[in-house]
Amino acid sequence: MKNEFVLAFNEVLEEKQLPKEIILSALKSAMESAYRRAVNAPQKQPVEATIDPETGKVTVYAEKEVVESVMLEGTEVVLEEARKVNPEAELGDMVMVESTPADFGRIAAQTARQVIQQRIRDAERSSQMEYFEKQKGEITSGIVQATNVTGTTVSLDLKAEGIMPRKESIPGERFRQRERVRALLLEVNDNPRGPQIILSRAHRNFLRRLLETEVPEIYHGVVEIRAISREPGQRAKVAVAAAQQGIDPVGACVGIRGVRIQAIVRELHDEKIDVIEWNSDPAIYISKAISPARVNGVYLNDNLVGSKTATVVVPEDQLSLAIGRDGQNARLAAKLTGWRIDIKSLPEAAGDAMAKLKSNEEYKVIAEAEAENIPAIEGYLQKKVEGRPLQPEEYDQLARFVDRVERKSAVKRQAEKKPEDLQRAMVMATIPTRAFETGLDELKLDDHITSPLLEAGYVTQGDLALQFKLDPDAILGLQGFGPRYMITIEEALRKANLIEELPKEVETVVETEDAVESQPLQAVESEAAPQEIVAEGEPSTITQEEEVPVDLAKIFEMNPDVLVANAAVEEEDEEGQKKDGGKKKKKKHVEITYDPDRDLTIVKKKHKQGSAGAWNEWEE
Repeated sequence: MKNEFVLAFNEVLEEKQLPKEIILSALKSAMESAYRRAVNAPQKQPVEATIDPETGKVTVYAEKEVVESVMLEGTEVVLEEARKVNPEAELGDMVMVESTPADFGRIAAQTARQVIQQRIRDAERSSQMEYFEKQKGEITSGIVQATNVTGTTVSLDLKAEGIMPRKESIPGERFRQRERVRALLLEVNDNPRGPQIILSRAHRNFLRRLLETEVPEIYHGVVEIRAISREPGQRAKVAVAAAQQGIDPVGACVGIRGVRIQAIVRELHDEKIDVIEWNSDPAIYISKAISPARVNGVYLNDNLVGSKTATVVVPEDQLSLAIGRDGQNARLAAKLTGWRIDIKSLPEAAGDAMAKLKSNEEYKVIAEAEAENIPAIEGYLQKKVEGRPLQPEEYDQLARFVDRVERKSAVKRQAEKKPEDLQRAMVMATIPTRAFETGLDELKLDDHITSPLLEAGYVTQGDLALQFKLDPDAILGLQGFGPRYMITIEEALRKANLIEELPKEVETVVETEDAVESQPLQAVESEAAPQEIVAEGEPSTITQEEEVPVDLAKIFEMNPDVLVANAAVEEEDEEGQKKDGGKKKKKKHVEITYDPDRDLTIVKKKHKQGSAGAWNEWEE
């Protein structure tokens, strides 16, 4: 028959749901503390307690000095007793000997009770923290204990409690006591009273985990979730893509007769879910994100990162459907795609295009090309103003007119891109391509950081890293952002290996005036005049209007004493010194041309080669 110790020990194991080793370690520590209090042993004296799990017998060993006669029983032992433990013990040695006091069981039970309880509570809290840290970001279930105005308390595994704040619950959702509920384990914070667990049913990742649970193709990676935008309890949009050919990603998520998506809708309190297919072409992707409305055309303006704008033209009868109630459909589509979406009806878009052609000199060439069509378009718009109906073929002509004007405008903007776009392209080349296909969720940033970034147009890790390298102040200028957020973002990008020093091959080579004077051969470009390479009897000129290949063999044969005309170095002031006495401003040697036939921007840069001080040109 088991003794009382074994029964009590097994009861503690079952109640606390802790490993046997943890309970034994807590009991040993308690026995050691009880021994120190019972005999008033010094803290520096090594003490070790052992417990027999079968009988519950406690044995305490203490380190004592071997002496001829004992003066202090707590720290000294005679030679004969020491040699029973260690036959080779000599006077002055330190030996661990049994020192269990008489009636130690009763003393230990009284003295070590608080220590045992505290150690078990610490072990229980540590076990809870370790368990729920692994569950972070996953769906967990529990029993509702109480509900009030601040939130809902949920009983979880390991006798832990989770809190679901009101803002993290679905609006209009009410829970009854003892009801089982599923939620996303959003945060786990350490607390002296135990782990503070925050649950959420309003987070977009809750919908992501539900899709993984209900759709086997998503769980196994055959179908990927590219983006999610959600307004809890009302509507959500999910963009999915197939990782294998021959798979219908939308059909896999919806299921036969909608059985899969309906299970998720019921879990989310009848929240409407639009599942669309992701597309690498932003225009096609945006047109699908506007669904269920039909779209005539999508026209992009992506000159700047973070302010990408898409003009969506829809039929007149689809305008309210595209915008949605209180702008909800357009708002969710913008969050899903990362583009700022401007929705216009077809007559409105035609009127805006006509106004541009008439009032804006920049559209003069386009206006001349559309001169034959403008009278007819004006007639259609006049009929619309008068309230007269338009025929289907007239609507088709309006749609084709808007499409031609917008596409020509896009080509014109492409040809007039600013020189800063070159720097953007160079920096983009230093960022891995995979980063532009990976969402911000992988950076594991807090939701209050991720949400403003998504709304500002930073959908992928590549978008964020690119803007951080180009102009981090643009991110800092977002509402609610401060230096602490920027430090957090920088650390996350560094962990993902997305920000680092620029490679040497894309660094711009610059020279000061002193360096120019020391070079035997120079080829430095001037902003004010075409570049000239002067040789004996063989002048050669390279300008932005004409590309002339440079014969390097002839350059190396030139006289080292020949100087280059119109060298692009900054002139000093009248006294030959800068006002602050500092170094001269460095000059970048870059030549940019645009080739409309190939639709490419050609970049020429001066790079130093070899010890001879020669320069070469290359195109990017």
